[in-house]
Amino acid sequence: MKHFKKISDLHDALGIKPPEQPLFSVAYGERDACTGTSELEFTSAFYIIGFKKLKSGHMLYGKTRYDHDLGTMSFIKPQQKVFFQNMELEEKGFLIIIHEDFLPGTSLYNDLKKYSYFDYEVNEALHLSPSEESVIWNLYFSIEKEYNNNTDEHSKAIIVSHIDSMLKYAQRFYKRQFIHRTELTGATVTRFNALLAANFEERKSKDTRLPKVASLAEKMNISPRYLTDLLKEETGKTALELIHLFLIGEAKNMLTEGELNISEISSSLGFENPTYFSRLFKKEVGSTPNKFKDSC
Repeated sequence: MKHFKKISDLHDALGIKPPEQPLFSVAYGERDACTGTSELEFTSAFYIIGFKKLKSGHMLYGKTRYDHDLGTMSFIKPQQKVFFQNMELEEKGFLIIIHEDFLPGTSLYNDLKKYSYFDYEVNEALHLSPSEESVIWNLYFSIEKEYNNNTDEHSKAIIVSHIDSMLKYAQRFYKRQFIHRTELTGATVTRFNALLAANFEERKSKDTRLPKVASLAEKMNISPRYLTDLLKEETGKTALELIHLFLIGEAKNMLTEGELNISEISSSLGFENPTYFSRLFKKEVGSTPNKFKDSC
């Protein structure tokens, strides 16, 4: 199974033109416009917002078929396993691809975690009425216009603002649509991420250590080995790898905000040894915390 770290590699696999920016892209397509592989199974480091009406083909979300019979919008977040097979558009569509490194320091960093439709439990595509489609397309074209204009110091803030509006509208439209939700296989990773987030919030009020796989598994009433097997099946990552990815994501946000030094960030995340934190950060990100902070 492929794991995409670069947006340009996903563009290439999908048969669409290279992105204008390394951490954010938009892609507009008409029917039969995509020339990429007919089957693609992958995880990625991106949030993906898709608008498409399918003529044929299907999409698996985790291990569950994603309902696209009439739906038009879908939402994917980093580390989730997705499988596209023989997908052909019936009409025009778009993709918005947001690398997780685009988010630190923006309002979207925390806000994206609030939208449950990025989680595996929600397997229904968002079904839009004609008036709702018009709202989404207007926001997309505003994002596309800014994306293709010459980048300046305001571009990112404007794009973030439009994405924020699109997600808020999607939340409204989903509330109108959903009456019943069915728990799916991918609920394991959602519960796991919720426990990680709760652990992080707890550390803000009292001194706690790094979350352990064993303690998280106990809270989920399963064995550590079984938890790791489930997460590996759903995301391609072990429980420990997902813990590290979560902590590094929080560290990036803190470094971008610039209010704490490296030692303070290490301590607030639960690391007893700042050197271990720095080593893990460099392994996952490719640069030291100090260099990352200087580049922000």
